[in-house]
Amino acid sequence: MSATMRSLMLVVPLVAFAIGGGFYVPSERLDSYNNTGSEPALSSLPPLPSWAREDLPDFSGYQDTTEKKVAFFSFMYPRIVLANSRILIERDYLDSLATKDTLSKKERAWLAAQSKRLRVKEDPGSPEQFALLRKRLDVIPPSLILAQAANESAWGTSRFALRGNNLFGQWCFSKGCGLVPLSRVEGASHEVAAFPSPYHSVRGYIQNLNRHASYQELRDTRLDDREAGDPLSGLALAHGLIGYSERGEDYINEIRSMIRYNNLEFYDTEFRKILSDRSPSHLKDLASAKAGQTLLPGQIAGEKTAASAKG
Repeated sequence: MSATMRSLMLVVPLVAFAIGGGFYVPSERLDSYNNTGSEPALSSLPPLPSWAREDLPDFSGYQDTTEKKVAFFSFMYPRIVLANSRILIERDYLDSLATKDTLSKKERAWLAAQSKRLRVKEDPGSPEQFALLRKRLDVIPPSLILAQAANESAWGTSRFALRGNNLFGQWCFSKGCGLVPLSRVEGASHEVAAFPSPYHSVRGYIQNLNRHASYQELRDTRLDDREAGDPLSGLALAHGLIGYSERGEDYINEIRSMIRYNNLEFYDTEFRKILSDRSPSHLKDLASAKAGQTLLPGQIAGEKTAASAKG
């Protein structure tokens, strides 16, 4: 990777960098239902591309800290774009249903599946159900996801990341659902959830923030920004993570410091750029990209330019 690309994707001072703590187990506990963040069937949602099922690479071999960070972010960012773009397709479908006077059996079944997944208990087809689903069926800024993934997984090198594709310290409570923590206290039954791939860990993490009562403040902030027409900010939404770690405000400050120190708002800006086109065809392209590299910053614009030149 060229020095120019490295500086573009990650701007850090030339000083030693260390993360205090590295891996935290969230104080919030997940239930055993649907922790993978799986998607209710939807005809407009393309099949998940095969690269999204790849396991986590070995990041422990990097000697240069900056190269390790760039490799980690370059691996994670396309999976974040993929997860968020697929959520936006679901969100658009939700909006289309809200305009209908009557819903088909299939449409009601999809609403019921989303309501169960996102813990919405309003009356089926009611304005309250649509309003609450729209609040919960939404994206998370890349900067926040990247900072928490790096923090919780020790830059992809923790035991739970390597053996369970778990990048966010999420728990589960069915025996055999994940990995037993080595430091688990006697009498405890939780495990650290295992995911089919890092992508599914991202999707499960987004679902966690979108549905659990502990993160209502995060969702309130996101909704306020939506209604004000302001861009979503990982720095702003981080304040809603007070329940994610027993360290409370110290944890929030650490996540915010990581966002600032590693220039992760760059990825929020890039994500907004690719979403300047919100057409169904563009979202479908993002949600079914044939290679993860396609979704890296600068690649989509480059591909469109090349396609225009050929035309």
